[in-house]
Formats: sequence, C-alpha cells, structure tokens
Amino acid sequence: MADRKTRYLSLRDDIRAFRLFMKGERGMAENTLLAYTADLHGYADWTLSEAGCREYLQPTLTELGDFLQSLKDADLAPPSVARHLVSLKMFYRYLKMEEQTDCPTVELLSSPILWERIPQVLSPTAVDKLLRMPQPGDRYFLRDRAILETLYATGCRASEVVGLKLADLNLQSGFCRVTGKGSKTRIVPLGQAAIAALRSYIGELRPLLDDAGASPVVFVSRRGLGLDRIFLWMLVKKYVKRAELNPKASPHTLRHSFATHMLAGGADLRVVQEMLGHASISTTQIYTHVDRDRLREMHRKFHPRG
Repeated sequence: MADRKTRYLSLRDDIRAFRLFMKGERGMAENTLLAYTADLHGYADWTLSEAGCREYLQPTLTELGDFLQSLKDADLAPPSVARHLVSLKMFYRYLKMEEQTDCPTVELLSSPILWERIPQVLSPTAVDKLLRMPQPGDRYFLRDRAILETLYATGCRASEVVGLKLADLNLQSGFCRVTGKGSKTRIVPLGQAAIAALRSYIGELRPLLDDAGASPVVFVSRRGLGLDRIFLWMLVKKYVKRAELNPKASPHTLRHSFATHMLAGGADLRVVQEMLGHASISTTQIYTHVDRDRLREMHRKFHPRG
C-alpha cells in the first residue's frame, strides 16, 4: 500500500505540472482547465483502489478499460466519460513530451489529435536573446544565468538540471554527469559559456545562498534549498516574457532547441540521442523534421537538379 501511496503522490505532482503547462502554454480556459484537472484527480483517486493502475506511467489497456467502466458504473453521461478520456490523452501526451513515459496504450483509445508532434523550437538568435535576459540588477542574476546556460548547453530536462549535484560537475574538463530517467547516468559536455556562468555562480552567489554548505545540489533557492522543476518552469517563463519571445516557450523548448541546433550544425543523430538520454533513436528523429530550411538548402547544394 505504501508503494501505491507513493505513486499516487507522484501522480498528483505530475497533474499539478500538467495544469501549469496547459494554462501557461496552451492557454486553456480556466473552467475547462478545472474540469480536466478534476477528471485527472478522479483518476488519481482511482489508482489508490485495488482495481487501479499498478504503475500509472505504464497503464495497461485492461486497467484503462476498467477505469472507463468505473465511470460508466457511476452513471456518468457519455459526454462526461468522453471528456475524461480526452483529459487522460492530453495528460499522457504531456508526460510523453516531458519524456516521463513512452507508453502507447492510451493512444489506442479513440480521441482527436490534440497537438502537433513536432516540438516548438527557438531560433539561435532567440536563444541568445533569452540567455542575455538575466541582468546584473536581478537579485539572483548569476544563478538564473547559469540555469539558462546549463539548460541550453546540455539539452537536459528540467528535472535533470534541478537534480544536478556539485559532485556531478567537472568544470575543468567541461563535462557534467547527468542522472536521467530510470536513474541512468550519462556524460554531457557543458560548453564555454555554461562553464563561465557556472564558475561565477558557484564562486560568488552560491556560498551566500547556502552558507552552511548543506545542500549537495548545484542550484539552490534563497534559503539554500534545492529547486524543483515547477520553479524552473516559472523562472524560464519570467525571462521569456522579458525577452518578448513566444510565451509558449518553456524549459523543454530549450531542450528541443538544443537538439535541433545540434543537428542543424551537422551533429550525428546518434550523438544527439546519447546527449539527450533518449532510449530510442526514434524519439530523437523528431528533430530531423524541424529544420526544413536546412534540408532544402542541402538539396539545392548537392542534388544535380536541386
């Protein structure tokens, strides 16, 4: 029961993050958002029952069918059941976008396409503008700049950046050790800009935030505590707004941009896959569809009839 309770709390946390995403990046109306969130909270409550999912990140078709049947047994009208199904599909597509699951089960249930598979990407110019937004007048300028530089330099997920430990950094060699999904570790280059930003933050500001040296993580709050991915989401949104960029941009947009810019620069797909921590190269291949301008230019340059 303890394991089930732990998964329930984790699911509630993911629902909270999903709600922020849908409100901030999809512009969902508040009433609709409340309805969908209520649906998902009902799903979370159902997972606590004996009939609930054993693992919500990998629900089986039988488990999802049982959940829908429980709604029908509760005499919900067909439109309400349909809305629950849409809520589930939106939630699991969000989890897939966040690379927390690649479970195809929910896709077997009929529902409209909810958003494009091709990820949103910032241009190199837009990224440069965003990275310049933390200013010396900002109270946590050094930390915020180091966070943005690290996100873009490594292509890491928000959860990986907030989980980065001081012991994971080797600034002299220019690499960091990242712990990703399934506790798998990988080594990722940092780049000169990120190294410089990290050196300034760790040398000047971080000792003031964590004066006791109690926290093992790189990025800490004003009380010396580790950050969470929701804080990182809000921080990026703050500087996206200041830069007057697409308000839908998020920490994951920097990950998408990293991958796209690497491939556009000629990086090998397998290398990008390794740096992103993708288990399957098919996940990385979505970025090959984004840079169409480069593909057209390569075709014109090298094809006999280009």
